[in-house]
Amino acid sequence: MFVVEQACVYLDPDGRDLEPTTRHLWVEDDGIVVAAMRVLAERRGRESSFGRVVTAPSHRSRGLAAQLVRRALEDAPGTVRINAQTHLVEWYAGFGFEIDGEEFVEDGIPHTPMVATA
Repeated sequence: MFVVEQACVYLDPDGRDLEPTTRHLWVEDDGIVVAAMRVLAERRGRESSFGRVVTAPSHRSRGLAAQLVRRALEDAPGTVRINAQTHLVEWYAGFGFEIDGEEFVEDGIPHTPMVATA
């Protein structure tokens, strides 16, 4: 869902999907995954990050991504760092994230580093 819509098709390029500390959160509707995200425990200690937040087009504007982000923040051990798509900076700010660096482009999409303390 995410890789096709974002036009950056890849198969776990960072090798972190199957790490024992990686968590995958999702929401199902009638047994079908309609929203998902990946939460990573970072090697720097009490930090985590998340990304690949995606909602099926048929289920958008229902607050499902927000539900997943709140859950990830509830379970976070401390500082959470993300690389938000720049057009979503204000949305992430609503969860307590603040800009923490300069904008950069990844896979042709502008991103902004952000940080929140859980």
